[in-house]
Amino acid sequence: MSKLKIAIQKSGRLNKDSLKLLKACGIDVNNGKDQLKVEVQNFPLEILHLRNSDIPQYVEDGVVDAAIVGENLLIEKEKEISIVEKLGFSKCRVSLAVPKDVDNESLDYFEGKKIATSYPNTVISFLKKNNINADIHTISGSVEIAPNIGLADGICDIVSSGSTLFKNGLKETQVILKSEAVLVKSEKLNDEKQEILDRLLFRIQSVLRAKNTKYILMNVPDAKVKEVTNILPVLKSPTVLPLAEKGWSSLHSVIEENKFWDIIDELKAVGAEDILIIPIDKMVL
Repeated sequence: MSKLKIAIQKSGRLNKDSLKLLKACGIDVNNGKDQLKVEVQNFPLEILHLRNSDIPQYVEDGVVDAAIVGENLLIEKEKEISIVEKLGFSKCRVSLAVPKDVDNESLDYFEGKKIATSYPNTVISFLKKNNINADIHTISGSVEIAPNIGLADGICDIVSSGSTLFKNGLKETQVILKSEAVLVKSEKLNDEKQEILDRLLFRIQSVLRAKNTKYILMNVPDAKVKEVTNILPVLKSPTVLPLAEKGWSSLHSVIEENKFWDIIDELKAVGAEDILIIPIDKMVL
C-alpha cells in the first residue's frame, strides 16, 4: 500500500506544533535525533523533516504529497498549492517596522526608503498595491539589526509577540498579512494518496473541533430546560437527564471556546447552577 509523504519543518516551533498535532491524531511518530525521514507504523504516512523554505517547491513538484507549512511562506514563494485546512497554530503577522524614535508610523514613511526583509515578494506586492516606492534589501536572517547598522530605514519580518522588535529598538507600524500553519497538498496526488489524505484530514478536523470546543454540564430547573436549550449552540440537541431531586435535570452539551463567557452569563441568568466545563480530547461528527 502507498504511503502519503508529508513534509514538516525540521526544527523550530512549527516542527513541534506539527508533531503535536499528528500525535493527537493517533499518529505514532518515533524518530531519532537528526532523522529526516520517518515511516509511521500505525498509519500509511511518511514524514519528511525539511528546511522550511524548501517545502513549497517540494509540494508543487509532487516530491511530497502534502505539508504543514506557514501560510506566509506560501504567499512569499508564490506557488500554486492548494490549502486543505487552516490549523490554528503558529499564528503570526508579517509586518513593517521602524526604529522607535521615528514619529511617522504611516505607510508613507517608506516612500523612497530602504527596507530589509526575508520576504521580498510579499513586500514588493504590498507596496505596489499602495503606490509606495522603496528600495528592498533581501537578507536571509537577523533582519532586526538592519536599521541599527545603517543598512535600512525599516524592516519587514514575521512578528508574533513583538518582543524581538522591542529588544532591537523597533516598533511595528503596518501589518501586511496575518498567517497561521496550514495543511497543503500537491496537485499531483493520485486517488490512493488522496484517500489517505482524506483520512488524515478527518482526524485533524476532529482534533481541531475538540480544541475549540468544551463539554458543558449543568443542573437546570425542569421549567427552564427549554429556555437553556435555546441559549446553547448545540450540535443537535442537549442531553437531559433527571436528577434525584425532583424538579431538576442535568443538562449536557458542547460550547465553543470563544463564546464561553457570554453564554455562561446567559445560562446563570435563567437559573442554571453547578456548571462544569470539561475539555474534549476528540470530536467526531
